[in-house]
Amino acid sequence: MGSFTRLTYHIVFATKYRKPSIKENLQERLYEYIGGTLRARKGHLIEIGGVGDHVHILAGLSPSLAVSDVVRDVKASSSKWMREEGHVDKCEWQKGYGAFTVSYDRIEAIRNYIRNQKEHHRTRTFQEEYIDFLKRHGLEFRLEYLFEDEHNG
Repeated sequence: MGSFTRLTYHIVFATKYRKPSIKENLQERLYEYIGGTLRARKGHLIEIGGVGDHVHILAGLSPSLAVSDVVRDVKASSSKWMREEGHVDKCEWQKGYGAFTVSYDRIEAIRNYIRNQKEHHRTRTFQEEYIDFLKRHGLEFRLEYLFEDEHNG
């Protein structure tokens, strides 16, 4: 019998201190770059989106690589690319990330959620959204340690 996998993840991470560093005119090129990084790591981008202070990625990842290694590489290479391309003086991602498995029958719903980030964040902050994800997935956390800020790195 052969081995078959379909490992789909919804990955979310924010800019350092949630500063709105991802300008609209940069988003499309940044997302293309992240897609290329995923392909280089044996993955494939299904959907990507976000707003100025965070990114949502829906991707299929290889079972031969750890999610944490792929996310580390995506964050490192994309921040380097933004600096080298002269898009921002200093681009840093916040420590940590959220990665949630997605069932095949939920892929389209997650794609739509990611596509509608601008509308979604007219009424909701990234922090509220992220806390909701953690709660919905049954993850325990301590609010005082969840988000970095400029005064409590």
